[in-house]
Amino acid sequence: MNGAPPPTVLIVDDEAQIIDLAELYLHNEGFNVRRATSGSEAIQSLRDDPPDLVILDIMLPGMDGWEITRQIRNESTLPIIMLTARGDPIDRVVGLELGADDYVVKPFHGRELVARVKAVLRRTSPADASAATTSPDAVVTVGDVTIDPARRLVTVAGEPASLRAREFDLLLYLAQHEGLVLSRDQLLDRVWGYDFLGDSRTIDVHVAHVRKDLATSRSVTIETVWGIGYKLITQAPSGNDAP
Repeated sequence: MNGAPPPTVLIVDDEAQIIDLAELYLHNEGFNVRRATSGSEAIQSLRDDPPDLVILDIMLPGMDGWEITRQIRNESTLPIIMLTARGDPIDRVVGLELGADDYVVKPFHGRELVARVKAVLRRTSPADASAATTSPDAVVTVGDVTIDPARRLVTVAGEPASLRAREFDLLLYLAQHEGLVLSRDQLLDRVWGYDFLGDSRTIDVHVAHVRKDLATSRSVTIETVWGIGYKLITQAPSGNDAP
């Protein structure tokens, strides 16, 4: 890590064996790990010494993971991975809409958890100076669409647009690579950030949602490149659309 201190991960769960498993795999990958077994303990730890990322169980005694997520998002953009023992997709959707960056369903494999931790940190941490000359938090403008990564805000034709977390990340990545054809596998790797175990056509579903988000744009579209993937393009508004 170029001499930088290893990232610190706070694991919040009331099951000791879950924390032990996660800690074992994270330690083996060089992470510092802190533990909390309740919502109040987690909030105190977060305020005393903020970690680089928090792994947060939904079902906790006292204050649940959703309430902790709300409190974190009121104060910071600290990366959050939710842990859930439930198979109900609604739990995942709620967590993501509250501002979580990813989720893991229990029981999980330690290697998957580590992969997701690395992926979230890669997406949310400043890029290495040798890897990019532009700040990852720099505002991106394509046509009449503006994307502010630091504030997680998007405007389309001057009006704010409400995007879910993954839709935002997908739009940002497409915009950062305007005009380039990106395969589904590339998008899964760079936006989802881990070895996706499901159908890569999930990209198609999310692109459809982003296209709806861009419906009011007069200059930005996402084109399908058949058999490969997608590219975001901009074009000048027609004369009839010009102000």
